[in-house]
Amino acid sequence: MTTEYRVALDREACDGIFACLVRDDRFVEATDGLATIGAGASDPDETVVATFDDDRIEDARQAAAACPVDAISVREDDDE
Repeated sequence: MTTEYRVALDREACDGIFACLVRDDRFVEATDGLATIGAGASDPDETVVATFDDDRIEDARQAAAACPVDAISVREDDDE
């Protein structure tokens, strides 16, 4: 079953610990040493937002839960 959801990564809050990378391979290390989503922005002041429609919401939630600085949020599109 697929779910439409939004993942936001506050790169300003990111410390480059990369706990997210081992839980969801859509998170990667950007050239500036911080996490990003896929080929997302490399500007450290930017919040990267990606929308997905697949069955991997639990991977995204695990990445968010593992982030020690709470830089990642996951929200189903029907959430208020």
